[in-house]
Amino acid sequence: MDPLQERDLRHIWHPCSQMKDYEELPPIVVDHARGLYLYDTNGKEYIDIISSWWCNLLGHCNPEINEAIKAQLDKLEHVIFANFSHEPAIELCERLAAIVPPGLSKFNFADNGSSSVESALKMSFQYHYQTGKPEKKRFMALSEAYHGETLGALSTGGTDIFSKIYKPLLLDVLRVEGPDCYRCSYGKTRESCGTQCFEKAEALMEKHAGETAAFIVEPLVQCAAGMRIYPAEYLQKLRAACDRYGIHLIVDEIATGFGRTGKLFACDHAGISPDIMCISKSLTGGYLPMAITVTTEKIYNAFYADYAQGRAFMHSHTYSGNPLAASAAIAVLKILERDRVLDRAAETAVYLHGELAKVFADHPHVGEIRHIGLINALELVKDRDTKEAFDGAQRTGYQIYKAALKEGLLLRPLEDVLYFNPPMTITKSEIDRSVTLFKNIILAFPFSA
Repeated sequence: MDPLQERDLRHIWHPCSQMKDYEELPPIVVDHARGLYLYDTNGKEYIDIISSWWCNLLGHCNPEINEAIKAQLDKLEHVIFANFSHEPAIELCERLAAIVPPGLSKFNFADNGSSSVESALKMSFQYHYQTGKPEKKRFMALSEAYHGETLGALSTGGTDIFSKIYKPLLLDVLRVEGPDCYRCSYGKTRESCGTQCFEKAEALMEKHAGETAAFIVEPLVQCAAGMRIYPAEYLQKLRAACDRYGIHLIVDEIATGFGRTGKLFACDHAGISPDIMCISKSLTGGYLPMAITVTTEKIYNAFYADYAQGRAFMHSHTYSGNPLAASAAIAVLKILERDRVLDRAAETAVYLHGELAKVFADHPHVGEIRHIGLINALELVKDRDTKEAFDGAQRTGYQIYKAALKEGLLLRPLEDVLYFNPPMTITKSEIDRSVTLFKNIILAFPFSA
């Protein structure tokens, strides 16, 4: 262990980690990065195939984003966002208003995805409260969902590894069994799917509509659940049901927004508009913390009144609307439009999935290779025919993660689901190199041990 690693472990409590694991695998100290690659302090190169937790959209140290932040730094680094504003935030909202799903027009800033979800939940409840329906104070969400780790956001999540221990502290959320197209309880395949599973959401909404403020969902991809991908038709049915029952639809596009699914927003695949949308991660290209809760004029107007009426949205974050982050986000949007990044990524997405399928389609321990846009997820199973999972105690995905790091490939599995979620700018040659490394790691792994 080198001195920097020792200094790190003396003080730092890393996120989403059992720190005892760091006795065997100490933190990798990154010195610099460029494009798809990270370089540690010893000069070793790593392919960041997961976009550093899904946020690095256009490559590390993108020169144009760098320059946008540098230019802003000499003008204004931060200012209170209550009763003050600045041009980067104004321009960012103008640009976003032109591309978000129709009907969304009001932008409330936060500084991380979890906080954006908290804002959305509070907005929905307060809207109903101020429009004569104070009884609508519960929320609905899918099983295996992930919406963040502040207590409100964690309440709507359904992934036990994050939330189980905190259940005594959490909101009483109405939980719907989510679509699992790999292990469909209706016996359907992806090709024969008619989204019959939506009947479970429909039944719960019919029963509890009177007390439900909003249904929150990750559109099309339940990311932390193992990149579970479900049909756009499910989202269309959910939008229609929310309309029937007077329930807000909140879409959490924090991980799926800005082209990750092949369209600018996952909602675009279904052609629907939510009542509230949460965005973050790729918003700033992975550079700086920023999140936005986007909503409609109708919801906004329920808060617009004389101060004495007490209807304001009294929710704030110190770094709301930070001008450095806004400048990075503007640069991201300019590059996406000017360079037709989504069009180019659509071609590389087909290539990436094709290359993974060539190698792993018949692998005895790859149950499914699911994909949307550049996201590809391989679910590892003990038995391909029965879809039996590996014993969790074996930590199969984690063992492969460690093996991949030795070869210079950063995977970060979701239990036994290994995924690629690279920057939108990845090239075919970079795909070739990544898939070759991945193939060598998987083919050498002792699954039978």
